[in-house]
Amino acid sequence: MAEKPVLPYKKAARPGSGRQYKLHPGRKEKDLIIEINKDIEKYQESVAMGLTAKQLVYSILALGSGCLIVFLLYEKIGLTFSCYVAVPIVAPIALCGFYSYNGMGFREVFTRYMRSIFRNKTLVFKSGSYREMVSEIKAGEEAEKRVAVRKTKEERKRMRKEKIKTRISSLFKKKA
Repeated sequence: MAEKPVLPYKKAARPGSGRQYKLHPGRKEKDLIIEINKDIEKYQESVAMGLTAKQLVYSILALGSGCLIVFLLYEKIGLTFSCYVAVPIVAPIALCGFYSYNGMGFREVFTRYMRSIFRNKTLVFKSGSYREMVSEIKAGEEAEKRVAVRKTKEERKRMRKEKIKTRISSLFKKKA
């Protein structure tokens, strides 16, 4: 007897796994396709409302601390200013949950940034051969200038000798 095709999108159990997978339209049970994220490293399992556990905890902390600050300062400085005070406190808490750069969380990125600003020593170029190198470069330039001057002097001498020879030869030609 021929196999019956499985109806489109009917849930079929994978043998031995106990899991249920959807079949694509027009496919048989043998042609089961399981779609997997192409970037497995960035896969995040959501806990609630599409947020990961870390994001959920930090968003609750940020929201709670922001509300607490606004309620405590509302009567003393007003709603607008209490919100202005709450934002610089709430923003880093929220960033801890949501921000990531090259696999590092906000705290690690921030601490590395602060270390790079305040703990790094200034880089100073110190070389014992620097003065020698400069003097070698100057000596090379002066030698090139001397060679160029010598060549021009020799060229001038050659030109003068040629002029004298041409004058002498022209004088002998006139007399002959």
